[in-house]
Amino acid sequence: MGDQVRVGIIGTSWWADLMFLPILSQYERADVVAICGRNRENAQEMADKYGIPKVYTDYRQMIEERPFDAIIVSTPDDTHYEMVMAALDAGLHVLCEKPVALNAEHALEMYQKAEAAGIKHMVLYTWHWLPPVQRLKKLLDEGYIGKPYHGYFHWFAEYGRGGEYMWRFDADRANGILGDLGSHLIHMSQWLLGDVTTVSVHTSCRVIRQGDNGKQPNPANDVFLGILEFANGAQIQLQVSAVAHVIDSSMKLNASLHGEIGALEAAWSPADPRDLVIHLRGIQEGADEILEDVTSLNAIEHFKSNSVGPRLFIDGILDGKPIKPDLYDGYKVQQVIDAALKSRDIGQRVAIPQ
Repeated sequence: MGDQVRVGIIGTSWWADLMFLPILSQYERADVVAICGRNRENAQEMADKYGIPKVYTDYRQMIEERPFDAIIVSTPDDTHYEMVMAALDAGLHVLCEKPVALNAEHALEMYQKAEAAGIKHMVLYTWHWLPPVQRLKKLLDEGYIGKPYHGYFHWFAEYGRGGEYMWRFDADRANGILGDLGSHLIHMSQWLLGDVTTVSVHTSCRVIRQGDNGKQPNPANDVFLGILEFANGAQIQLQVSAVAHVIDSSMKLNASLHGEIGALEAAWSPADPRDLVIHLRGIQEGADEILEDVTSLNAIEHFKSNSVGPRLFIDGILDGKPIKPDLYDGYKVQQVIDAALKSRDIGQRVAIPQ
């Protein structure tokens, strides 16, 4: 391996083109040597753009030949389990997109196999590493709001308003907006507040979409509303939509946390040049000093210049650094998603095994 990690990537989506490939192709400690996509023309175009020497259309062949040390799985949700398990069988370090699987059983198998193999593994919950969210975590751990009472996580987007087929809203392939954007917020809430103990939710599918290859899809939720209860007694209302009319932007995220002595609020919108801002309320003084330089942020630039996300994955392999979030965190998120879907089906609050 030397001073570089050779990387293969499965997936040629816009996200691979925005996050993984531009970041790792510019990182001196990574060498992206192989790419796999179902459409060879698209995969070749991506390979030419980033100077990737090997192109595959079959991930099994790519893993069997494995001209690399680590693999990135950036594909639809229903493929993650099969691809990650094959990579682990080959002894490859794995970075998997969220959510890690379609159910907690598979997610746990992935984590256990990775641990048994002694390899590095990561799940890309992008919000985890953003400086304002890191600061929220630090302030909570330092007791800025005291004992957490309740909060509200709200993410509205409009990319699901059209009627075209999208695998994210095909229940045979994904868990809808709950798995897509909801998994980010579930991870964020667990990281900030600890284990979720019970879940109570409502979901709906507001838009009737076209089928894939003429087949009518099994509709997955595009709106989600739930209450998460935590082991520390806190309650979070979590609301996510892919079909909202979002004013002055394509999506907006708001988060608030309230406790016995203070409150924290965060807001994000692509239309706001500051991207993500946080506000404080409480008995402490000196908010400007507390927040310092984290009140504004260009998220992608942050990933390109710091040991976070894909670069942390590489650093963790070369330097033996801890990597979080990992497949265990993915499993904990999937437990909540499973419980949420069960709560929807039976119309009752569902407890999560601890």
